[in-house]
Amino acid sequence: MRKLSQTKTYRPLTVEEVNTLTGNGCSSADWSSVQVADPFLAVRVRETHFSGQVRLGANAGTVTGGGGVEKLCGVFHAYLHNCTIGDGVRIANVGAHIANYDVGDGACIEDVGTIETRPGATFGNGVEIEPLNEGGGREIVLFNRLDSQFAHLMCVHRYRPQLMERLKAMAQAEAARARADRGTIGAGARISHVRKMIDVQVGEHAVIDGAAALVSGTVLSSAEAPTTIGSDVQADHFIIAEGTQVTGGAILSKSFVGQGCRIGKQFSSEGSMFFANCEGFHGEACSIFAGPYSVTHHKSTLLIAGLFSFYNAGSGTNQSNHLYKLGPVHEGKLERGCKTGSFSYMMWPCRVGPFSVVLGKHMRTFDTADFPFSYLEATSEGRCLLTPGFNFTTVGTVRDGAKWPARDRRQGSVRRDRITFDVFSPLTVGRMMVGSERMRQLHEKTPRHVETVTISGADVKRVLLKTGQKFYRSAMHMYLLEKVVARVEGAIARGAATLGEALAVSPEAVLSEQWVDIGGHMMPRGRLDQLCHAVEEGRIADLDALNAAWDQILAAYADDEWAWVRWAYGRIFEKQLDDATPEMLAEVADQLSQARVKFLNLVLLDANKEFDAAVQVGFGHDGEGGDTAADFAAVRGDYASNKFVQQLQSEIASLADRVARFKQSLTRFAA
Repeated sequence: MRKLSQTKTYRPLTVEEVNTLTGNGCSSADWSSVQVADPFLAVRVRETHFSGQVRLGANAGTVTGGGGVEKLCGVFHAYLHNCTIGDGVRIANVGAHIANYDVGDGACIEDVGTIETRPGATFGNGVEIEPLNEGGGREIVLFNRLDSQFAHLMCVHRYRPQLMERLKAMAQAEAARARADRGTIGAGARISHVRKMIDVQVGEHAVIDGAAALVSGTVLSSAEAPTTIGSDVQADHFIIAEGTQVTGGAILSKSFVGQGCRIGKQFSSEGSMFFANCEGFHGEACSIFAGPYSVTHHKSTLLIAGLFSFYNAGSGTNQSNHLYKLGPVHEGKLERGCKTGSFSYMMWPCRVGPFSVVLGKHMRTFDTADFPFSYLEATSEGRCLLTPGFNFTTVGTVRDGAKWPARDRRQGSVRRDRITFDVFSPLTVGRMMVGSERMRQLHEKTPRHVETVTISGADVKRVLLKTGQKFYRSAMHMYLLEKVVARVEGAIARGAATLGEALAVSPEAVLSEQWVDIGGHMMPRGRLDQLCHAVEEGRIADLDALNAAWDQILAAYADDEWAWVRWAYGRIFEKQLDDATPEMLAEVADQLSQARVKFLNLVLLDANKEFDAAVQVGFGHDGEGGDTAADFAAVRGDYASNKFVQQLQSEIASLADRVARFKQSLTRFAA
């Protein structure tokens, strides 16, 4: 569909056309204020009142409404005030009026109440919301091009006041561009059965069907990524991004919903942000920062004052941000990949390390950031019992790493949030290195008769300090060995002539021991510091320049990761890759095969639990004997035919061939 033309030629109505319009029940205090574009069919304008300056586009032809029904273009039973209507538009059954809007070509507006834009509207831009800390202090200014990296810095890095000042100025500049006295309904948009829509910008090909009230907001949309707003939705002071669906009576207030999200089934959000591919159903959110792929699906779940990403909330999940009596000023952080079990409860402030599972009712604060892939289970007294590294070999963690990239619903050329999906990365493996050292020191210092020790507010059984180190050592070895082998494989495929060339670090790479996760995008701490300094010093002065800098960091991910892998390999294996020989790399490949096979077999062992007799309870109902197993197999299948199991078994089977090919390829580097 074409956009509303800015160069379209309009002309005054003819006397004959005015007569036809008045004969069709139309009226205007001043017909000279109504202009039309050819071909204009006056017979297709009925029972409509015009006031202010109104321009009507060519109205021959039809538009396709819901259900694929073809309907005549034109204006029927409406009140238009200060509007410009594009070509091929249908407007019908407007209960109150449409005021101060430009309607794009091919749009269809039917059975609506009030649609109006008031002078100086900002359409949700410039609104300050209070994510993460309900008591304030982490305010974010909404604007149409907001992304998870910008929001993360503005929300979390309050210890950099000059950075905050610069970011706020950028946000306000973006918001100022949105200010207008007229609203826009984009080309090909379809709006029907909407009671009230005030100060709302609507993008191209958006579908708004049955919404109860939309006030002061923007619905971004495009032909490649149309946005849907469904029945009984209420939203005020909001921005909803392209390709998103907000349906089923959802209630949004001072909220941002990013690209590819799904919000519905009576979900409510206040002062919250949801970035790429989040899902929110049934429950409620208050002052949360939901990074990419955060999911909550249950009626009894309340997420409040928390930072999440790649997160899955169990039913009944709840938090408290009233630790003492000075109000709701506490906050919590569940780092990427965390899950909370049914009816888990956490008293903020807490921080949970990546890919951890939280179970039970926690009544004490703790910080397990250095202990990723852990289980955090509440004792009967509400204390946190930490089992470090236990989540490393679970089938759920492995499946998560594979499913997220495959479930990216964002369409079109613009994907604002930059996302790195790796489960094992310098971020998580670096945390394991720190956590292992902390456990080693604590184990050495703790007398043997002590059964439980406390580390950053969490209790750990002394015996698990060595077990946790073992889990982490296995994960660190597997990750580093895989990266070395994959690096050499890739270099050989590109025609590297020497091992030095194959293992070289890019001169553009940045090496930092510590990595950070900025709104779903992992990077070296040094990269982040460089960017922040550039913003503070004015070398990055606007949003376009900032976005370009983020994109450069994302493009450098592989080079930066390899620089870190070389450093970490030396630390863990006490060998430098500068000294690598074909024989040494052949040994690396053998070690990788052993580590990977061991890991995959542990994952398969965990997967096999899904098929044992304990989970077949209740199957074969009303049957006898072997009917239980037969019913289970008919519904769930069996271990041997499970696709995920087959994929892991296939990888195990192919490892020997991979290692053999790798060793053979190393002969090119022989002296």
